[in-house]
Amino acid sequence: MSSTLSAPLSSSVLAGEEGASVPAGVMVAVRLEDLAWPAGHTPSEGDRSAMTVAAGTARIRSGEMVVFLKPVAVARARVRRDGRVQAAGSPCDHARLGVLEERLDAMCGPGTIGRLASGVRLCRQGKRQRARLLTAAFVIRVLLLMTLMPAAPATEVMDTLAGDLAGVPWARAWHRASRKAFRAWCVAIGSRRLEELRDMVLRASCGEHRENGWSTALAGGLRPWSGDGTLIRVPDTPANRAAFGSAGTADDSAPYPQLRAELLPDVATRAVLAVTAGPAGMDKAAAEQALLDRAMTECAFAFTMDRILILDRNYPGAKRIKELTRRTHLLIRLKSDIPLTRVSGFCPDGSYLAEISGDDVTVTVRVIEYDVEVDGQDVPETFCLITDLHDWRAYPAGDLAGLYKWRWDGSETGIREDKSCITGSGPGTGPMLRSCTPDLAYQELAALITATELVRALARDAAVAAAPARKGHRAGQPVHPREISFTAARRAALAAVRSGACTASLPAAMTTAACRAVTAAVSRCRITVDRNRHRGRKTKSRNAFPAAPRSLTTRTAAAVITVCGAAAA
Repeated sequence: MSSTLSAPLSSSVLAGEEGASVPAGVMVAVRLEDLAWPAGHTPSEGDRSAMTVAAGTARIRSGEMVVFLKPVAVARARVRRDGRVQAAGSPCDHARLGVLEERLDAMCGPGTIGRLASGVRLCRQGKRQRARLLTAAFVIRVLLLMTLMPAAPATEVMDTLAGDLAGVPWARAWHRASRKAFRAWCVAIGSRRLEELRDMVLRASCGEHRENGWSTALAGGLRPWSGDGTLIRVPDTPANRAAFGSAGTADDSAPYPQLRAELLPDVATRAVLAVTAGPAGMDKAAAEQALLDRAMTECAFAFTMDRILILDRNYPGAKRIKELTRRTHLLIRLKSDIPLTRVSGFCPDGSYLAEISGDDVTVTVRVIEYDVEVDGQDVPETFCLITDLHDWRAYPAGDLAGLYKWRWDGSETGIREDKSCITGSGPGTGPMLRSCTPDLAYQELAALITATELVRALARDAAVAAAPARKGHRAGQPVHPREISFTAARRAALAAVRSGACTASLPAAMTTAACRAVTAAVSRCRITVDRNRHRGRKTKSRNAFPAAPRSLTTRTAAAVITVCGAAAA
């Protein structure tokens, strides 16, 4: 008979006398007769003490009763006068986010969360800071984890993060803190630190994308990214209503206030490279344009001339176009009511040069007009794109017209993945965020972006480690990050946190091996891409009624693009 116990073990058991480390998921086997209660009696309920090896470690023989112990933490022992063995510290000192925190430290440097949490105090300056059930670093980890566990209350998320550490006999008794205490820490941390953490992750993600050629083949050596806005409902409190308002209603009569976010992801990996947020605003186009203007200043690190930004019809304006072209290349779809003045004949590829004016600014752009046919049926509209790439030889019109559809993969599908982590993200349901004040709403949104981008970073690692497919249209080709299931990566990350295999005090080799095991498992969770699927309307959120029949017709066929000026050219 064997049992599994969670107990603190000495570092020599885990690391070895000569520094040899144990593999991930190891179980320590100890003969049952070698274990004893140090206090000399079987403890009663609530008597905090750990069993110890009392009679050495004799060789285990077949048939003997053995206890299998799971390593939980390495901590300094506190031995009481009556012989009870306890651990110094608390779960807050050891709990980590598993493979997500390993990835965070790889992107932003070791101890990133600890550095951000330094200086956060609940008491007044100068007053002695007493030991508490929570720490700022622990709360930041809970905030990140909450966004990946939308249906769980804060207390359950704290239990998940602490895991088996809560069962360790700590010298100072520890139990899960109350929701009131957790909220007090959230207020003390504020939104600024979470937004700083978010920007650090986005900067690191931009660097990773510059070093890899995940999408350069799509646009003649440029890296395409896209921009789109989304509304996120927040609880209906007077503070949120005053700060955010609601979109589309002149009298602000929508059931919930709304926070508007502008996300700019890489179209191939769906990794968000820049983000800004603000009030919903009355007019969708004006609100999203203002957020994009802010992004050029607040997220200047993402705007580089080796990229091409794909935008839909909500971002007109000659002044904005001129400002964007100073920072990155553009491919924008225009509305039919925006006038263009043609200043050249047709190029051999069917495109032509034209001027767009407004706000006392005139910009010369290249215009590409084309029609689309899907499965023998004409799309009932002509697409008009403008770009600052005037060289038709290097960037043919047909290639740029085919590039525009990737805005859907980057923005529409990426936003849907992000919202899959939010409670009530379907239409006609309740608030998506939990925060009842504007500052905490911005804090929660920053935590959501950070957590989802760490999941995507895990997916990128899994794609690198994955073996190419043996069959299908991508057989033999390297696995692309968007082939890795976002949902599977999120669930694997949560499972790694619950397993407790990556706590702070366990040997680095052990936690690294555990993270590699998670990455290898995620690499096998593939989705089918490049299916040429078309629908008549967009769907950014999951179906509110999964059992209801689908009313949208999905067609699978390659789109045929015809540049309108090609015949004239």
